[in-house]
Amino acid sequence: MKNLMKTPKKIFYFVWMCCLALLYSCETEPIPGQNGINEANLGVRANKNVVNVTTTHMDLEMQSSIPSGWTTFQYENNSHNTHFFIIDKLPGDKTVEDSKAEVVPAFQNGMDYIGKGEWDKALAAFGELPDWYGKLIYTGGAGLLSPNRATQATVYLEPGNYVIECYVKNSEGVFHVTNGMISGFTVTSDLSGNKEPKSTMEVKISSGNGIEFDEKTYPGKHLIRAFFEDQTGYSHFLGHDIHLVKLEENADLDELNNWMNWSNPNSFMTPAPEGVVFMGGMQDMPVLDEIPNSNVGYFDAHLKPGTYAFIAEVPDPRSKGMFKVFTVPSAR
Repeated sequence: MKNLMKTPKKIFYFVWMCCLALLYSCETEPIPGQNGINEANLGVRANKNVVNVTTTHMDLEMQSSIPSGWTTFQYENNSHNTHFFIIDKLPGDKTVEDSKAEVVPAFQNGMDYIGKGEWDKALAAFGELPDWYGKLIYTGGAGLLSPNRATQATVYLEPGNYVIECYVKNSEGVFHVTNGMISGFTVTSDLSGNKEPKSTMEVKISSGNGIEFDEKTYPGKHLIRAFFEDQTGYSHFLGHDIHLVKLEENADLDELNNWMNWSNPNSFMTPAPEGVVFMGGMQDMPVLDEIPNSNVGYFDAHLKPGTYAFIAEVPDPRSKGMFKVFTVPSAR
C-alpha cells in the first residue's frame, strides 16, 4: 500500500485518521479463459513475456524473476473467495521480506484498532510504517476477480524489486495479505521485447471527471486500455483504480458502492456482495513523467449481453463519478 501524498508522513496519518473518524461517526464460468482473451485475435500474440499468477487459497504463486518492459500477467483465481493483486515497486534494495516484516503488520494493527474505534491506537499503528514506505510505487495489477475466474493484466515494468499483494479482508476483518497473499519478484534489466498491445476499447479515469468510456459497448472479447489521466490520494489512503463487474438481477448497487472502501471496518470483506461478478480490471497507476507508460495498462473482458459497471475502489465511488453502469446489447 502506498502513500500517494507528499505531505510529511506523521501529518498525513493524522489528517487521514481524522477523516476516517468523521466518516464513520456520522454468472460464474469455469477456468481457464472464461474471462480470458484470445491472444491471436487481439494483438497480444507477440507478447512472449506472459507471467502466470495463481491463487488456490490465500496465496499468490508466480515466478521470481522476469524481464523488463511490457508484461502480461495471466491471473487464475482458483479459490472460493474474491481476490486481486496490486503490483508494488519497492524502493532501493527492499524486498518482499521487508514488506512482510514492516508494512503488513502496521496496516493490520491499524485496521484492528479502527474496527474497535480506538483511533489514537490506530494512528500510532500506522505511524509505525517505515520511512521507505512513502517511496513505494503502485504500478497496476489485476483487478478484483470472483472465484474460479481468470483475467489478464498488461503493464510496463521498469527494473527493480516488486511485490504483489491482495488486501481484501476475510469475514473477520483480516487482510488477505496478512494471511499470506503476498509474493515478491525481481524485474531485470533485460528487455522482454514485447510491444504495447492493441486495444478494442478504452476507459479513462481521473479525480475530476471520474470514469469515462463509450457506453455503446458491443458484445464479444475485448482488450481494454485503462488510461489514468491523473492520480491522487483519497481518505482511505490510496488512489483510484478501475474494476469491471457484471451485475446480476439481485445486485444491490448501494451495497456495492459502500463495499468498495477497505478502510471501513465492515467493507471490502469476504463474502463480496451478492449478485456481483468481478471480472478483473486495472489497479492504481502512478502517472509519473519519469516512468514511461506509468499511466497506461490493459485488461481483458469477455462481454456477453447483460448489465455491467466500471467501479473504482475509493470511498463512495458513485459520488466521485467512479461507478458507471452500462448495458451490453445482444447484438451490435
